[in-house]
Amino acid sequence: MSLSAAAGVAQLARFRADGLAAFDASPVGLLNALAPWIAFALVGGGLALAGDSARSAAVELLASLVALLAPPVLSQGLALWWGRAAGWLRYAVAATWCQWVMPPALMAAVLGSGVLIALGVPQAVAETLAGLLALGYALALHVFLARRGLALSLGRAALVVVAVNLGTAALAFGPLLLAGAWGGER
Repeated sequence: MSLSAAAGVAQLARFRADGLAAFDASPVGLLNALAPWIAFALVGGGLALAGDSARSAAVELLASLVALLAPPVLSQGLALWWGRAAGWLRYAVAATWCQWVMPPALMAAVLGSGVLIALGVPQAVAETLAGLLALGYALALHVFLARRGLALSLGRAALVVVAVNLGTAALAFGPLLLAGAWGGER
């Protein structure tokens, strides 16, 4: 991650829209943002191939790649539909880089649940609360990115987040679920 992108992620993670300017709004910028995630998918596919059947590893790799590529594609369709194509590439690059915020956010949630448990909150309640807080932060960040990056109303930005997440889930996991429902082997 470039220093500029890291600074942009740090600003956006704190809901500061000026962080959008830190990203390279070009096709190369989007490829640079996707590259580490694609590398993880390829390594995961290789590890799956070493431990599972070739078919299972290929299915898992393809599902991972679809899950990575669907959000930019789906958000571009919505941006085009609403006449926001000019801001889409910067938004897609920023949204992809901002995925790196989630591991530290989840780690903070786990630590927070540990503190709650130490204070006497039942473990299931503490973990549920921490998970909901992490999910809430992720959704708020993505709505913020869509709103500021694509210059959308709050309602349309929320619709982008819902549509992209549901669409990605359907594209990445729908075929796996259907294959299982029809007696297919994973």
